[in-house]
Amino acid sequence: MRVHLRTNAIRAGLEALYFSGAHAVAQHFFGGVGAILTMHRVRERQRGQFQPNDLLEITPAFLEDVVTGFKRAGVDIIDLDDAVDRLRDSSLARRFVVLTFDDGYVDNHAVAWHALRRMKVPFTIYVPTAFPEGRGKLWWTALERIIAGRDMIVVEIEGQRRLLETRRADDKYQAYAALHRWLRGLSPAEQEKEITSLCALYGVDLDALCRELIMNWTQIQELAGDPRVTIGAHSVNHFSLAGLSEQQARFEMRESANVIETTTGVRPRHFSFPYGWVDAAGPREFCLAREEGYATAVTTRPGLLFSDHARHLTALPRVSLNGRFQKKRYIDVLMSGLPTYVYNRFERCNVA
Repeated sequence: MRVHLRTNAIRAGLEALYFSGAHAVAQHFFGGVGAILTMHRVRERQRGQFQPNDLLEITPAFLEDVVTGFKRAGVDIIDLDDAVDRLRDSSLARRFVVLTFDDGYVDNHAVAWHALRRMKVPFTIYVPTAFPEGRGKLWWTALERIIAGRDMIVVEIEGQRRLLETRRADDKYQAYAALHRWLRGLSPAEQEKEITSLCALYGVDLDALCRELIMNWTQIQELAGDPRVTIGAHSVNHFSLAGLSEQQARFEMRESANVIETTTGVRPRHFSFPYGWVDAAGPREFCLAREEGYATAVTTRPGLLFSDHARHLTALPRVSLNGRFQKKRYIDVLMSGLPTYVYNRFERCNVA
């Protein structure tokens, strides 16, 4: 199975860097001043052979291990406003991390908040404002549920009818990868049309799925009342902004801030680009975020933070806490900066 082969190869590389000690040496050269960590869901491991979105899920125990490890290592856990100050003041030598969660999953309230409040550390949740209203299209999870419940999927792609066998776990993973790649490559309007059609055909209620998995505004308001919690904007509809016109992209950025301000009483200063990869947010979107008044905007481009990023505050990289790599030593390797430095072709700021 291709996804498992790739995961195992990455694990092997991380293990080699850790046990060779290369990561400890590399940190002196590539470790930067800190990192912004990306998370989505926090819950216990789920049963079942077909878990294509497990990369978006970490366990409560792993979250606590990561936070505890940073504290023991003398790494400060700070909020985004403090991170901006530190990037601008190169004399602040202590390394730091910022904890961020994308999408506003309900377990951020029920599980992550409970744990992080007990450990007295700040964090940010980026909210796509259609999601708490029950209008979000969580197409990646809807696709998982469609495939999980069927032995065969029929789908029309570019005018051609395709039959995808989904009886075995391997078949399901292959079908998911193919359909995910197809949907990801569509324009936002086409993507919404196609996933809505698939859900109607196979009996998955998109709105009900959103209400099941995402916090409502009452829960978000409760979080916003905690001084250690920052509510950031994540657009309205969670569209890839690079696939929108400039006017549409501005609307997604501005309206999400307006709704959060109206609902929580505080206008968000920080933004997370939906998806955040290179073809979802680039120089145009970085400029728009700055023009719309955001102090920072984060991507999912992998990388640590350097003082150079003070000039690129709306194009910040992050380090993913990936559910397929839930070992503290993997985080130690990633925080050395060596893997992401190589990934970014030996550039500290990958903002092109």
